[in-house]
Amino acid sequence: QVQLVESGGGVVQAGDSLRLSCAASERTFSSYAMGWFRQAPGKEREFVASVSWGGGSTYYADSVKGRFTISRDNAKITVYLQMNSLKPEDTAVYYCAADLRTAQAMGNIIPKYWGQGTQVAGSS
Repeated sequence: QVQLVESGGGVVQAGDSLRLSCAASERTFSSYAMGWFRQAPGKEREFVASVSWGGGSTYYADSVKGRFTISRDNAKITVYLQMNSLKPEDTAVYYCAADLRTAQAMGNIIPKYWGQGTQVAGSS
């Protein structure tokens, strides 16, 4: 059983940057593809980005390409999502996910393990 705990959410303005972190409980973390998903109010949860076991391959939703970067540190059993040039439409609850299937597949599957989510909110 993999437990995932996200952190780093907050209130942002358009153009801001924010880095989310996801700490895993499992020392076999390096065996899992990791991903980030998000769910905005009134919308379905959507894929944001994923990274392969070793960190060498990454995949992104078109809406975040060029602005977001996913990375992982297997020694720290943590995955990150660096978000730059934030837009109002990036406001959502962001979830970390883990699965033994490939990072490339993450955009088309429901990962097995999920964190509780961290809120990224836009300031009014």
